[in-house]
Formats: sequence, C-alpha cells, structure tokens
Amino acid sequence: MSSDQISKSTEAIASRGYLPDGDGLKQNVERRRQIGKVWHVLLFMATIFGVFVLATLLYTIIDEAIGVVALQSAIPEAELVQPYDVASLEDLSQEQLVEILEGESSGALRRLEREMPFAERGESELQQIIRDQVLNEEVVGSWPLTQGILNYSAIEAEVAEEFPRAELRWRSWISWDFISTPMNSNPALAGIRTALLGTIWVILITLFVSFPLGVGAAIYLEEYAADTRSDALRRINGFIQTNINNLAGVPSIIYGMLGLAIFVRALEPVTSGTAFGAARDVTTANGRTIIAAGLTLALLILPIIIINAQEAIRAVPRSLRQASYGVGATKWQTVWNHVLPNSMAGILTGTILAISRAIGETAPLIVVGASTFIVTDPDGPFAKFTALPILIYNWTARPQDQFRDIAAAAIIVLLALLLTLNATAIVLRNRFQRQL
Repeated sequence: MSSDQISKSTEAIASRGYLPDGDGLKQNVERRRQIGKVWHVLLFMATIFGVFVLATLLYTIIDEAIGVVALQSAIPEAELVQPYDVASLEDLSQEQLVEILEGESSGALRRLEREMPFAERGESELQQIIRDQVLNEEVVGSWPLTQGILNYSAIEAEVAEEFPRAELRWRSWISWDFISTPMNSNPALAGIRTALLGTIWVILITLFVSFPLGVGAAIYLEEYAADTRSDALRRINGFIQTNINNLAGVPSIIYGMLGLAIFVRALEPVTSGTAFGAARDVTTANGRTIIAAGLTLALLILPIIIINAQEAIRAVPRSLRQASYGVGATKWQTVWNHVLPNSMAGILTGTILAISRAIGETAPLIVVGASTFIVTDPDGPFAKFTALPILIYNWTARPQDQFRDIAAAAIIVLLALLLTLNATAIVLRNRFQRQL
C-alpha cells in the first residue's frame, strides 16, 4: 500500500469519527499520555503505601518481641545458691540441682518427680524447673524496644519504686529457649515447642495429601475430561469444574465444620488411631488429632491447588503435545514426560500460595479440636495437638502485656517457618525451570 493510499485510508477513518486528525490527533495523544502518567503515579503511590504498611507491621512485631522486662522472684537466686558458693544456677552441678529440688516440697514437684525422676533429667531441664517452681520468676512489667531505648531511666525509677526486689533486664523473647520450651501459664517461662511441632506435623500431612490429589485432578480435568465424547461425562465434568471454582472461595470455617463432621466424628476410629491400635491417649480417642486437622486443611487448599495446576497445564503449548503424539508416545507418556515438567514451575507457585494460606489458618483447627494449652509434644499423626496460630490467638487474648510480647515473638517464628517452606518450594520451582 502506497503512502497516498495510507493517507486516504486515515482520512476516511477520521471522517467516520474513529481517529482524530491534525490538532485533534495531537490532543488525543497528549490526553492519553497524561492519563498514563496519572495511572503511573497512582500505582507507584499504592506500591509505596503497601511497603509502608508492611514495614509498619514488621516494626510493631519486632518492637514487641524485644524490650525491657522487670523480673521478680519469690526468693533471690543469689540467696538460693549461696550455700554452694556459686554465682548462679548455671554454675551448679546436676547433683546440687537435684538436692535443691528434693529440699523443696510442693505438689507440682512431686508430680514432676513421678513423671521422671530428677536424677535422670539434664542440667538445663533441672534449672528450668527450679526457676519455674522454686524461684517462681515472674515478669512484673515489660516495655517495648522503642520505649526502653527512649525512656530507660524513667522505667528504672518506676520499677525501683513499685517493685524494689525486681531486676530490670533487656530481653529478646525470641531465643532458643523460647523455641525449645513447651507452653507455660507463666509468660516468662512459656515456649512454643509443642505448637511448633504441631504446626509442622499438620502442614506436612496437608501437603502430602493435597498436592498429589490436586495435581491428579488438574491432569484429569485438562487432559482427559476435555477429550471425552460422552455427553453425560461432559456434564459431570462441567459440574465438577464449577464446584471446584466455587469451593476456592468458601470461608475456612465451613471447612472446619466439614472436617468436624467427617474426620472427627464419622471417621473417628480411623483418625483417632483405634482402628490401627495406635491410640496412645484416651483424650485422642475422639478423633481430634493431627491427622484430622491435616486432612481438613488439605480439603481447604485443594481447590486452590487444582485451579492453579489447571492454569499451569493449560499454558503448555499444544504443539508440544502434538509433537509427542507424532513420535508415537501415548497420552500418559506425553503428560508425564512433557506436560508435567513444563508446567511444574506454575504448579509449585500455586502450591506455595496454598500452603501459605493453610499455615496461618485458625478457625478450622479450633473447630476440629486443637488444644489451647498443651505441654505434651505430638509424636505421631494420632496425637492431640495445638498449632502456632492457635497459640498466638490464645496469647493475644490474655490481658497481660507479657503475653502480647511472646505472641509477637511467636509471629516472627511463624513467619520464619512460612518463608522457609516458601523458599524450599521456590528452589524446587527454579530447578524445574532450569531443567527445561
């Protein structure tokens, strides 16, 4: 087409009102540029606002997790260890720690002695028992990091006036003791070991159940259901697809009620372990166990995994399948050797998002019977359990400021666990991408 023909075509389009010409064209282009600049500024401001909110959230959590605390014991530690001519409990031997405990008389100590003799416990465990039951250390006051830095002198004067025997210390609630210690009603001695192990158990069961089921369902719906010639099967497949799309938006509490009805009550002999002779505790014979929680969360994220896997499989070029069929490969060989490897990066991305949702769920776990206070570590899928979101919810509902401090520390641990799982999935995804 010549330049004259292009000019005439442009004039004809402009005459019909589709495209302005002359000054109108310049004004149209300039208006579009201005609109583009406005959208650019709005999107940039939205990004800055999101970063600001996230930074504020992280600052608030860290500010609560680190700060100044005032500790007061029933008796001073120096007075307790004075007969042994040492400075602290850490300087005592195991025999001396046992001697201190045997010299005390309380129902809690007698119960601990029956559970396991003191002579068979380690030094760190004995020190913890002494701090908990003998010294009875109590946090009588706590102040966030920022307040501690800016107003330390005022805090020191306030503590000296109200609690003369209290000791002011800088403290990070996030520590190895916090991670390795079980739950406790005293915030100074509370830990998240039981809840952390429960979360790991539940998420692993959720992942091992939902991932193969979700990917298998996506393969069927995309590779096999689309080729069916039966009208009845097409209607059934359409019904299944519609329900999967709808289930992805169902509130999590509904899944909790479903898990309570099916896994806790209907399948109680299976989920409690009595059908396999694996029920170790009478309190777990009602089906409120780790496996019931894991299966409930698996149902929760299954629609998300299926939909994301379908999109990833659908993105594989049709020509790749045709090339595989052209060299004599069967449908399953094509799916296994070509479609899945090329779609695995997208499938793992969807799985990351689904697990991120599952790890922070609280409502379904409450419904299926997660414990709010438990000191026994879960040792199998048929054990009673609690989880980090349940523990955080429980601590933030307490009136004492110290429980909010340790709740902030537990949130940081939960975020670290989430980032670790996500990083593992991202590494696997990138590995699949490099292999293509």
